Amino acid sequence: MSSTPAPSTASAVDHGKPDNEELLGRVTKQLGRVPNLYAALASGPAALEGYLAMRDHLTRGVLRPRLREQLALLIAQENECTYCVSAHSFRGGLIGLTEEQLRATRDGHDADPHADAVLGLARAIVHTRGRVTDADRAAAHAAGVTDAEQAEIVAHIALNTLSNYYNHLARPELDFPEVRA
Repeated sequence: MSSTPAPSTASAVDHGKPDNEELLGRVTKQLGRVPNLYAALASGPAALEGYLAMRDHLTRGVLRPRLREQLALLIAQENECTYCVSAHSFRGGLIGLTEEQLRATRDGHDADPHADAVLGLARAIVHTRGRVTDADRAAAHAAGVTDAEQAEIVAHIALNTLSNYYNHLARPELDFPEVRA
């Protein structure tokens, strides 16, 4: 699979999309730069704006930042998205996840029982397209996974699947250290 260069921030702004400058400015403010995924997604300003809005809302949810990052990494692995596995492995390292913890996350596990249950449920949701068993839900509840967390897990799956699938389609140039999915 070849990768194509992502549009630059300037070309994303110049192609008759006046909202892009503001949207990409928000990305820069949040992340310190515009990763190639976001520059590519800017070709559809409504898609980028929807992605950013959902991501922003989920940062104010009940799931802790570390667990949100782990979900992003797990979902990228499940969707075999090398771009996002690379990006979230990099970001995971920045928040203190060790190489061993990153690998365990990609396999759907964590040493913390609650985080392990969240990741296990997320993996089951992806594999069953949301049709998890009563036993899966009961196990998650027994580990303390709340209904609010379950709702956010599904929202994170949707958000990250959007970026994973768009990466598969657009094939932006990888701008993180590569970690193969």
